[in-house]
Amino acid sequence: MPHDDFAPGSVWLVGAGPGDPELLTMKAVRLIERADIVFHDALVGEGVLALIPPGTARISVGKRSGRHSKDQRTIDAMLVDAAATGKKVVRLKGGDPSIFARSAEELGALRAAGFPVRICPGITTACAAAASAGISLTLRGVAREVRFVTAHSKRGAALGIDWHSLAHGGSTLVFYMGRDAAEEIMRGLMRAGMPGAMPVLIACDVSSHRERRLATRLDLLELATKSFAADAPTLILIGAAVAQAGVASVNLEAIAEPVIG
Repeated sequence: MPHDDFAPGSVWLVGAGPGDPELLTMKAVRLIERADIVFHDALVGEGVLALIPPGTARISVGKRSGRHSKDQRTIDAMLVDAAATGKKVVRLKGGDPSIFARSAEELGALRAAGFPVRICPGITTACAAAASAGISLTLRGVAREVRFVTAHSKRGAALGIDWHSLAHGGSTLVFYMGRDAAEEIMRGLMRAGMPGAMPVLIACDVSSHRERRLATRLDLLELATKSFAADAPTLILIGAAVAQAGVASVNLEAIAEPVIG
């Protein structure tokens, strides 16, 4: 590996993966060990944080379940200030920095201030959940694509999703931060024509010792999500490929189009 890829005054956005430290890349571990200061999200696993050397400054800037310790502009400014003092900065982000992690704002702020910033990818939670459940997100002849969707919106606002496109795409759908939007997801997809019997896998605290998974079906999604703690980071996977996780396989052509009131 190059010895000059982490110079003083530079920043790495590092994917911390879903939580299990053994799912970190070797590069992520190396960068964490070389950092002078680490800014980390609330969802970064405890085992990952334990890899931060004792002498390295550690600052939590996490957001979880509507409780924000720092707003995004403040985080951007903190990263710029740390780089300006000549520190080697790691910004640890849960999962992969390029997927629903607001990396664009941080990249933009650092580049505008003239500081080098790079990305170290991580395993996104969808892949870890599928691996843990022993399924494939794609399935030959059934699911030719995977679509990642954020189910997070401003409080009280609708998700603004093209439900018809999702319901008829023959995809495996992955909804991040989906617990609070479970009813809207269920009704949106079913109104758009997705069968209520479509297999669903709900997973929370993926790859940690607290991980829980529940195989269900679309028309039971709202009820099923209530079995998980309100503050548990929850992922929802929907599609025929998810039947591998324990929901009976579905003959989609044989299912009548649902009517939701």
